[in-house]
Parts: sequence; C-alpha cells; structure tokens
Amino acid sequence: MSAEEKKRSAKYPLFVSLLLWLLAGCSRAPSVDILGSFFPAWLFCLAVSVLLAALVRWLLSWFHTNLALPVLAYPSLTAFLTLALWLIFFH
Repeated sequence: MSAEEKKRSAKYPLFVSLLLWLLAGCSRAPSVDILGSFFPAWLFCLAVSVLLAALVRWLLSWFHTNLALPVLAYPSLTAFLTLALWLIFFH
C-alpha cells in the first residue's frame, strides 16, 4: 500500500463517523400519548414550562422581587425550561 492510498483510506473512517453522527437524528420522533393522540414531546415540555414560569413569577412577586426586563426574562425562562425538560425526559 502506497502512502497516497494510506492517506485516502484514513479519511474514510472520519467521513463515515461524521455521516453516522448526522444521521443519528433520523430516528423516531419523541411523542407523548395523551388520550389516544400523539403530541410532539417539545409541545408537552412547552406547556409544562409555561406553568413553571408562571410559578416562578408568582414566587418572585411573593418575595416582592422586581425584574429589570420582565418582557425578556419570562420568555427566556420559558425557553430555558422547555429545552431543559426536553433534554431531561426525552433525550
């Protein structure tokens, strides 16, 4: 085997591993069965995170804490909680 053939063959495992890594997301989509209907897992996590963000807002108002930019804080908290719940329960 020449040096050029060794170089070429060394690239294939890297290419194959990259291809397999990219195709790993093509598995079955996570879904939640609620009363016979299947919903995407992220939608379930979003609904729960909206409730958790409302709970955090209630707790902050209970302790008389004001946020500087609540218009940015609560949607960001909701997005963070959605992604965190999805990673914890469905990934």
